Amino acid sequence: MTLNSISALRSFNQQLSNQEAKTAKDVACWMGAIQAQDFNMVKWAFGIRLPNSTEKSINEEIDSGRIIRTHLLRPTWHFVSSDDIYWIQKLSAAHIKSALSYRDSQLGLTSRIFSKTNSAIEKILKNNIHLTREELFAGLVKSGLKLNNEQASHIFVRAETEGIICSGRQKKGKPTFALLNEWVPENKKRYNRDESLKELGYRYFMSRGPATVQDFAWWSGLSLSEARMGLEYNKSELVSEVIENQTFWFSDPPVNLDPNKGQVFLLPAYDEFLLSYRDRSASISDYDHKLAVSNNGIFYPVILAENQITGTWKRKSKREKIIISTNQFTTKLSAESMENAVIRYSRFLVKKVELVLL
Repeated sequence: MTLNSISALRSFNQQLSNQEAKTAKDVACWMGAIQAQDFNMVKWAFGIRLPNSTEKSINEEIDSGRIIRTHLLRPTWHFVSSDDIYWIQKLSAAHIKSALSYRDSQLGLTSRIFSKTNSAIEKILKNNIHLTREELFAGLVKSGLKLNNEQASHIFVRAETEGIICSGRQKKGKPTFALLNEWVPENKKRYNRDESLKELGYRYFMSRGPATVQDFAWWSGLSLSEARMGLEYNKSELVSEVIENQTFWFSDPPVNLDPNKGQVFLLPAYDEFLLSYRDRSASISDYDHKLAVSNNGIFYPVILAENQITGTWKRKSKREKIIISTNQFTTKLSAESMENAVIRYSRFLVKKVELVLL
């Protein structure tokens, strides 16, 4: 197996070149969690993995509570299936609290204050009230709490971590908060910690393999020892191969997978294809990585061609159409080679898309 073979199999397992899911919830279940820092771009992260999907169909799943956006794992925003939010949230909670504890202290946020704000949030959102961040912040201030915006951000993350709030129905395209126990009644899927480690490890290596245990630890936010446990529980379901002194774990690849052939994809910002791995060298060179990911961790929308990241792209709305401009790296793609990728994005948005190659 070569580095390009690794990238090709990742594309297959991540539902890019092999699209078997029928709904956004199916995608979320298969992937475990999908980073959702960029709210509009993550809709395309689902759409690019779903044949014949549109932004409207993804919005419908968000607004029906089938997929839920909340802070999990590293921590940052993620979408998960409504079936999985409780056990993944519980697995992540201690790590998230620990990761944010120092900044919480600097902001003057104590356990007593969190208890007070959690109680206020529950009262404000009770009876299926869904509010935008701005509306919920205003509600807290109105209740007598003196807060600034950064304090509010940490208060909302704590409420998510403690299973009080999650995403709700959108308001004019903006995300909202809702009470988790009202919006997503807890199902019967309950795992203890070891079972959760096993399940998260299974989702990760099946959907993102070939990957290393270090990749899994990076993506999940787990300690390396916990990540090793998650892998150990699933070794009977996986195969491994040592490449350049690293052990990669993955499910048996399809016999007809050709690593030298690949479609062109316009991947969204923060897409899991690039984000899911600590070591991304199978899909992008060190030099090009600096162009695709900023020094402060911003993942730009990228072009995937022949299983390699070959450039970045950005969109601009202009009247009834979208203009896409590209910044291509060493490999220069023609407009013809990108035609299907542009058509796919146009159909998702139900808008005309015009491509400008740079």
